[in-house]
Amino acid sequence: MDDNLIRFLDRGVCGVPDKLRDAMEYSVSAGGKRVRPVVLLSAGVAVGGDERDLLPFACAIEYVHTYSLIHDDLPAMDDDDFRRGKPSSHKVFGEATAILAGDALLTEAFRVMGESTLAEKDPGRALAAVGVLARAAGAEGMVGGQQLDLLAEGMQADPLVKEEIDIRKTSALLTAAARMGGILGGGVDAQVADLAGYGRALGLLFQVKDDILDETGSFEEMGKGVAKDRVRGKMTYPGVFGMDAAMARAEALGGEALAALSSFGEEADALRDIVRLVAARRS
Repeated sequence: MDDNLIRFLDRGVCGVPDKLRDAMEYSVSAGGKRVRPVVLLSAGVAVGGDERDLLPFACAIEYVHTYSLIHDDLPAMDDDDFRRGKPSSHKVFGEATAILAGDALLTEAFRVMGESTLAEKDPGRALAAVGVLARAAGAEGMVGGQQLDLLAEGMQADPLVKEEIDIRKTSALLTAAARMGGILGGGVDAQVADLAGYGRALGLLFQVKDDILDETGSFEEMGKGVAKDRVRGKMTYPGVFGMDAAMARAEALGGEALAALSSFGEEADALRDIVRLVAARRS
């Protein structure tokens, strides 16, 4: 996956200023679990898709995710100096270039999808997937969730607000990854709906685990500062419901994600493995 992330990016960076290119590649190459592209690929294969057709879209969703991390780390947002154990983009390249690198990655995602082989062979499916990603990443989804997260700092704990933030900020993009895979792989409507349900539960599980690890993990495990959400007055699942309830919620969400795949056979085993990995993660 990592080689393809750089390969697709390099096709569109001719004439790009060196500092901007370096900032883009620095963040894309910083590692990470690659959950979103793996979910997209696994969902597409589960409905009979060709991984070669799916790959540009998998890279695109990781570019969108990476842009969001660059911007999240900025002083005006979550103010994190480290990401995945390395200095955040703005600490290496400066805030202005980090913002531009995030903007560029977001834009490059749509170029890569638009220039894909599948966009030529089946523009209807490609266009539908592009629309899913745009909606999930935009004001109704991830960006809107980040705004709600900022507004909620210091607010009295509210379970409904917390759930809305998590659905938009984290779950929306994972739901999109699973839905896009189903669409691009040629799944029927019922399969795409089941995959979207899987992605929604997986996304919420990911965020609950992230909240738990922010309280119980270490810098060495997480690759970034811990306990910062509590210090900043952010709503976290342990903070709103307590640690025992957070652990129980994580277990329930894992079950919900697996149940969403009940209509699939062994072709969805990779998706099931992702649930188990997210549930057990320590970073």
